[in-house]
Amino acid sequence: MEGKVLARIAAVVFVAIAITAAVIEMTREDVSTPAPAAPALQAPADPLRLELRRCQEMGEAAADDVECLRLWAGNRDRFLGRIPAPSASAQPDAGPTGGQ
Repeated sequence: MEGKVLARIAAVVFVAIAITAAVIEMTREDVSTPAPAAPALQAPADPLRLELRRCQEMGEAAADDVECLRLWAGNRDRFLGRIPAPSASAQPDAGPTGGQ
């Protein structure tokens, strides 16, 4: 019989602790954390980020905008670690004779 009494005491203690924890949690006041303060030194605005944001705000019209397509390709290459291919206008015109 001593085992049954010990089990009952343990059950009562467990229930008492559970009730106490529930009451403490229910009476706890919800203190919202204050908004973080703005950093004293803000990084200068990234022009690429601003242009990409402009393209994002354009919506579907950005798919037809040449500048947005160029920005997206450059950003994608930068993200993937690719070296962008030189544009056709940057290469000297060799002509049919091989540049002679």
